[in-house]
Amino acid sequence: MPGKSGITVEIDKALVRRLIAAQFPQWTDLPIRKVEPGGWDNRTFLLGDEMSVRLPSAAGYAAQVANEQRWLPKLAPHLPLPIPTPLAWGKLGEDYPWSWSIYGWLEGETASEERIGDLAEFAVDLADFLAALHRIDTAGGPPAGAQNYFRGGSLAVYDGQTREALRLLQDRIDTTTARAIWEEALETEWQHPPVWVHGDIAWGNLLVKDGKLCGVIDFGSSAIGDPACDLAIAWTLFRNESRSAFRTALPLDGGTWTRGRAWTLWKAMITVSGQIGRSAAEIAISANVIDAVLADYRTET
Repeated sequence: MPGKSGITVEIDKALVRRLIAAQFPQWTDLPIRKVEPGGWDNRTFLLGDEMSVRLPSAAGYAAQVANEQRWLPKLAPHLPLPIPTPLAWGKLGEDYPWSWSIYGWLEGETASEERIGDLAEFAVDLADFLAALHRIDTAGGPPAGAQNYFRGGSLAVYDGQTREALRLLQDRIDTTTARAIWEEALETEWQHPPVWVHGDIAWGNLLVKDGKLCGVIDFGSSAIGDPACDLAIAWTLFRNESRSAFRTALPLDGGTWTRGRAWTLWKAMITVSGQIGRSAAEIAISANVIDAVLADYRTET
């Protein structure tokens, strides 16, 4: 696929097989299976029965490998749920231009709503995980920046995109309410020391087993900063009772929730307005997210 650097890379089982043979020949004979859904930032393959191979899909995601390799082992002992364990660090080669990783395989399926037993209970378990993440020592942690798309940083970075989305969506959504959500969020800021943020808390990065949350993956965008970016799932997956349970279980101030709602709205609006390429199905999902955010705001005002 075309990367942000203009490089086109075909990431398939044949490439993974070549990389394994060249760099980790002890695993050459293990079967390789592609994992679906494959994700946007990375392509994932099952290596044997107990390992996964993850390869960045574009240059803009390549820095995530070093981030996970360094920090996952430091975060894991402090968290109540399993996260990926790096087993090997692959280098560029075999016509693949970036670093890549091999991890221990985590059991579970991605947390689509039909796989979750009790959504409110799931929301509380996720809130407990995030609260534990926020308590971890941040010494030496990576600050938010371009390398992680400013997750944990200031909303103002995306003000231009958001204003353009509001213009493009003028006849499609209630832009008066959307603008109010955005501008109110810009007036707030994180008033506490930076905390660890995951950076991409979405259903595809949460694992379930027997209907319960059992693991969290894809820490490539993790950083230290403002945790508001990790709250988007309150509107993308949770609703009513489960949204309330999530908010009650996560001890964050009102301004942080205001920014979390704005983070959610920004991403959904740039998707629906066509500022980032997505499928028709993803655009429809984002349109529903916009509706959920606007409706939630109206109930509070």
